[in-house]
Amino acid sequence: MTGRDYTSLKIRQKLITRNPDRDTVDDVVSRLQHEGWLNDSRFAASFAEAAISSGRYYGVRLRLEMRRKGFAADLVNETLAPLMAESDETSEVRSAIERRYPGFSYSEASDRDRRRVIGFLQRRGFHFSAIMQVLKFEE
Repeated sequence: MTGRDYTSLKIRQKLITRNPDRDTVDDVVSRLQHEGWLNDSRFAASFAEAAISSGRYYGVRLRLEMRRKGFAADLVNETLAPLMAESDETSEVRSAIERRYPGFSYSEASDRDRRRVIGFLQRRGFHFSAIMQVLKFEE
């Protein structure tokens, strides 16, 4: 089956653009939830796990992207708390560097390359202290 997951908020917004009758939209959304086709917590967990494992988002950036997708703040906190507790930020930083910049050496890199790598990692949501811990440890 191919398809795309949506949050309840996003599917509600899409349906309202097609049918402005809010009662009908509410009925459709509740039916989708009741039948298991629409589950915000399941989607939040799969989105967060995929983002962390791929190195696309982490930490603050992941939280921001989940809120942008339409997840409620409490669901984001509930989903990310166990994932952040079990993941090691320094190993995730190391993994992201190896994927994006294989063979990168902080001690041998130019200032421009250092800034580029640090900026890339910060945009992914990693804390500066974790980034520098990994990069300085290489030396």
